[in-house]
Amino acid sequence: MRKRKTYGPLLIAILLVMLIAPSCTERINVDLGTTYTRLVVDGAVSTDTMSYQVNLTKTSDYFYNEPAPRVIGAVVDLSDGSSVFHLTETSPGVYSTDSNFAARIGSAYSISVDLAEPIDNQQLYEGSCTVMTVPRLDSIQVVFEPDYGKEGFWLINVFAQEPGDQVNYYMFKYFRNDTLMTDTITKISVSDDRYFNGSYINGLTAIYINNEDFWETLHPGDKVTVQMSGITREYYDFISQVQVAGINIPFFTGPPANVLSNINNGAVGFFAAYSNSRASTTVK
Repeated sequence: MRKRKTYGPLLIAILLVMLIAPSCTERINVDLGTTYTRLVVDGAVSTDTMSYQVNLTKTSDYFYNEPAPRVIGAVVDLSDGSSVFHLTETSPGVYSTDSNFAARIGSAYSISVDLAEPIDNQQLYEGSCTVMTVPRLDSIQVVFEPDYGKEGFWLINVFAQEPGDQVNYYMFKYFRNDTLMTDTITKISVSDDRYFNGSYINGLTAIYINNEDFWETLHPGDKVTVQMSGITREYYDFISQVQVAGINIPFFTGPPANVLSNINNGAVGFFAAYSNSRASTTVK
């Protein structure tokens, strides 16, 4: 279920060019040495009740070796079509919902960002994302495969009934002893349901953990939790494209400009909304 690819020098060179390409819909040649500023939106809400953050930054010059400038003083609102939720700037460039916020399955959530100062002559940015359904995880299984790789791999397998009502897309994260281990977008697993649509997901591998990695490896007695999320096709494509480009989130120079975004007016990044299901087990 997790995509595993190897990229050669040619593709790496192509990706470096992609980093300064300004749009997936128009081609403009930009020198590496010039600054082409865009708004970067990085935020999500889900069906869990908690406070959610939307990070606003600016892209910076390709050779700018510092974190991207934070966008302060913006007015950020979320709407589900019937109610509007105002986000508070809790730290520079970080806009937070109330702690009792929870998204609802089937609802479309729209984000509105009204900047204090325009970026590239644009002041108002908008986007939306619909909360999709997710199967209830029945259980998970942790298996060690010593013949995978140099030091072996841990495999986390999931069990759930897939609804089969449409083409569905899923995201998988895992926690070790309640600490999120998939803490960057490059570590997240995504999958569609083409091979198990409408069937019982009987122990398919959702997460691979390299035993050679001291930070990520598992030990007997560890509590492992998998979070399976129902996501949109657009968010699935965004994650896949950013993983190919090899960029972590939170962004620094921002994602390549020709990576999909659901924010208008030339912004990059993504505002996501999704549902969650979880199951836990203990490593034997």
